[in-house]
This record gives sequence, structure tokens and C-alpha cells, in this order.
Amino acid sequence: MLACGAWLKNTICLTRDNNAYVSPIIGDLSAADNRYRFDNTVRRMCRDYSISPEIVAHDLHPDFYSTQFAQALAEQHDLPIVAVQHHHAHIGAICAEHHINQPVLGLALDGVGMGEDHSFWGGELLLVDGAQCSRLGHLAPLALPGGDRAAREPWRMAAAVLAKLNRHDEITQRYSDQPAADMVAFMLKKNLNCPPISSMGRLFDAAAGLLNVHLIQSHEAEAAMTLQQLAQQHGAAKALADGYQITHDNQLDFSPLLSALIDCRDANGDIAYAASLFHATVIEGLASWVKKAADQYQISRLALGGGCFHNAILTHGLSDQLLSSSLQISRARRLLPDDSAIALGQAWVALQHNAL
Repeated sequence: MLACGAWLKNTICLTRDNNAYVSPIIGDLSAADNRYRFDNTVRRMCRDYSISPEIVAHDLHPDFYSTQFAQALAEQHDLPIVAVQHHHAHIGAICAEHHINQPVLGLALDGVGMGEDHSFWGGELLLVDGAQCSRLGHLAPLALPGGDRAAREPWRMAAAVLAKLNRHDEITQRYSDQPAADMVAFMLKKNLNCPPISSMGRLFDAAAGLLNVHLIQSHEAEAAMTLQQLAQQHGAAKALADGYQITHDNQLDFSPLLSALIDCRDANGDIAYAASLFHATVIEGLASWVKKAADQYQISRLALGGGCFHNAILTHGLSDQLLSSSLQISRARRLLPDDSAIALGQAWVALQHNAL
């Protein structure tokens, strides 16, 4: 098996028998030298481990270099190929690491990954049973004004929250120092280039934008990391009462919490407290969501995957909240929880497909 990994933090994974060999992190495949490194890594590892792939796995996204490489290789050598949804792979990586061969609830929280419906996912509650993956629920979507650019400019995600809360008129006023504020307000009002996204990473960005923390990011997850640092400085806060809702179609909606963060900034409140309140409420909402699904589907194991689990407050807080439940929690130990584990997860899922 050769699994070709994701777009960011790319790795590849080769398997033989019960062994999985994961490469060092190659990096972002938008860079030409990283694509060159990717090609060389595949060749070198196949040679060093004396493996000739018999199956190739890749991400669902058709534009990823890793996807196109996998498809070309499979066509050239007439190999079977398996496309694996991004968040299924996140949970698959945890299952592979912990040798799980039973159905699990998977909580996959990250920035973005293409969903089965070709929309943008990133806050997913899944039921994973080997090659089978069902989406049980997701975070309530927010608009992504300007597409990928919103991931680099948290003020845009804050503007999306204001639009969702029917406060369009406040966007230009609050973000008057951003040259694109008028345009973003117009885009949100007309729903132009504002695809929906159910992402925990973008929820963190929205909170940061509302609190005026890193309106523009200089590197990936800068705003989220600063929110975590502010929350750690403050110490634990009590979750906001009624700060979230679980809808009839199992969406986890944090609109009440986001509305409270707007008011906190308006009142010149303690930003560190607001960051701690945000973390506490998100943790409580996630815990309630997971417990409800575990009871409904009679599942006793939970796998936590995705880059948001780099956040120690989120990871440990959620584990503590679930202590009273009967859930056995598994998370990344030997690999990181982020996209560098996607290749391992793809390989695990593809092997389950092959076993059917």
C-alpha cells in the first residue's frame, strides 16, 4: 500500500504486512521543491523498504498534487486506487495507531478538508467502522468570505459571524481599518464567494476576529494559538450558560457564545477571560454532543483527530469532561494529530476496503 497524504504537512505512508512506514513531514505541496521532495520520497522509501505498491490511496480533493500523483501512478501501473475522505483519514490514523478494529465515534476537528458532498468540512462527528464512515453531525456552518483568504484573515470569519447574527451593518464599522471590509460586507449580504464551512479551526478564527486578536495571521493557526495562550494566562473559566445549541439535525451551533464575545469586546472586557470562556464553552458543547451520540449509537470508544487537538486546553478539557462517561478515549500519541497523520489514516482505511 502507498498512501499519498494531504496537501499541508504532507507525509507518505507505505505498508507491508502489519507494518506502516511513515515519512518525515515533506511540507506544503503548493511549493515546487516540496513536490520534488514528495516524488523523491516515494521513490526512496519504495527502494529502501523493497516495496512495490499494489494499492494506492489518496485524499478526495481532486486538485491536490498528492491526489494527481496517486492517480497517475495507479494508471501507469494498472493499480487499484482508493479515495479517502480527509476526516475519515484523521480518525483512521488514530485507529491504526491504537490497533482499533471496532466501530468508533470519531471527533475530527481541523481547519478544512473536502467532504463527501464536496463542501468544506472541519468540525465533524463521525461513526467509523473500518472502511465505512457516516457523518453523524457537524458544527453549524459559517460563511467563508473570499474562500481560502478567510483562513489567513480572521476578521473575515468574524464578519461572517456578524452576518449570521443579522448584524451586517456592523461589519464595515468594526473593521474599518481593513481595506476589503466594504467588499466583504457586500459579499456576505449577497452570498457571493462565501462557501459554507463547518470548521473548528475557522470557529477559533472567528472568535479571535471578534476579540480583535490577530485580525491578519502571519502564520497558520497564529490566532488560535494566541487564544489558547490568553486562556492559559487567565485560568479556567466557567462555560457560558446556554452558550451552544444542538439542533434537530445534530449540528453543534455556538452562535450564542459568539454573540457573547462581541458584547465582551464592546464592553472593553477582559480578553483573556473571554478566551477562557470560549474554550470552556466549546469543550462543554463538544462533550454534550459526543455523549448524546455515544448513547444513541451505543458506542463505547471515541477517537480524537485533527490539528485542533494540538490545543492542550481543548484536548485535556474535553477528556476531563468525558471522565464521567463510559467512553474510552484514544488520541494521537506516536504521530501528531494534524495532517501529517493523514497518510497513515488513508492507508488504514484503504486496507479495510481491501479486506471487504
